[in-house]
Amino acid sequence: MLIPGRHYKLAFTQSILAFIQVINAAAHYRLDYPDLSLILALVRGGTLARAARLLQVDVSTVFRSVRRLEAALGQPLFEKSRAGYLPTGLAQALAEQAERAEQALEAARVGVELGGEVISGTVRLTCSDSVLQALLLPALARFMPAYPALTLELSTSNDFANLSRRDADIALRLTRTPPEHLVGRNLGNVAYRVCASATYLRSANTDDLASMTWIAPDDFLPDHPTVAWRRQHLPGVVPAYRCNSMLSVTELVRTGLGVAALPDFLIDEHQGLIPLGEPLEGYDTALWLLTRPDCRALRSVVTLFDELGRNLRWR
Repeated sequence: MLIPGRHYKLAFTQSILAFIQVINAAAHYRLDYPDLSLILALVRGGTLARAARLLQVDVSTVFRSVRRLEAALGQPLFEKSRAGYLPTGLAQALAEQAERAEQALEAARVGVELGGEVISGTVRLTCSDSVLQALLLPALARFMPAYPALTLELSTSNDFANLSRRDADIALRLTRTPPEHLVGRNLGNVAYRVCASATYLRSANTDDLASMTWIAPDDFLPDHPTVAWRRQHLPGVVPAYRCNSMLSVTELVRTGLGVAALPDFLIDEHQGLIPLGEPLEGYDTALWLLTRPDCRALRSVVTLFDELGRNLRWR
């Protein structure tokens, strides 16, 4: 017969021993690539069914494998919810490692097929939407097929903080004075001209810019050269349309809603944009290709940086 106090002590001791066994099991368990593939599939799929399709196995196999892996590690990897399987912080970190392993394997496969050295890895690149559409995408189409193992993550932004916060590795920015803590290359000057569509010009007085319907960047771009020019030369003009990107400004001009000062790389007379005069003197800027100093040691970043320097052109 167990004395109550001894019973509680025994139960406590057994719990401690079980806990130690779990820790020892987790410490001695060695993750392998199938484990990482399982985690990555469930993170990407979000449900057992989608993960099973990605892995080309049945749902019960995924369920049992996840339970087995969690038991081996001694901690949960996913939380079950109505939305599906939500990854814990550990699962998310392991999924990121799995993606890197996946990319390394793909690079190795491509290297074997091509019989040579392969540039691989993921490079994060940021630029404005206008630069993306008019300049970056045509450049990528020219050289990216030569780098099948190189992965790009593209984001559109006008913020230099992307590089400072290490959210991006390379940035394309329109500026006269890039931040001193970044390194880069001036790819050339960008001029601006007032433009309109043929449709709009049929009913407008081209001799009086102030009387026209103006389209302009909004407060999201308060220091844009075209904003400074308009305030200096047409102080009485209140834009009828404001947009948070120059690409949107350009599209509104193209549809015949008004006029705007546009960068020369967006002006294409074959697409209905007609310049109304010479470039705005004193308000040009430059396109800078920028990166962080620490990124110059990464072959993937250096390769993309050099290719962009050779392929970005608009004249």
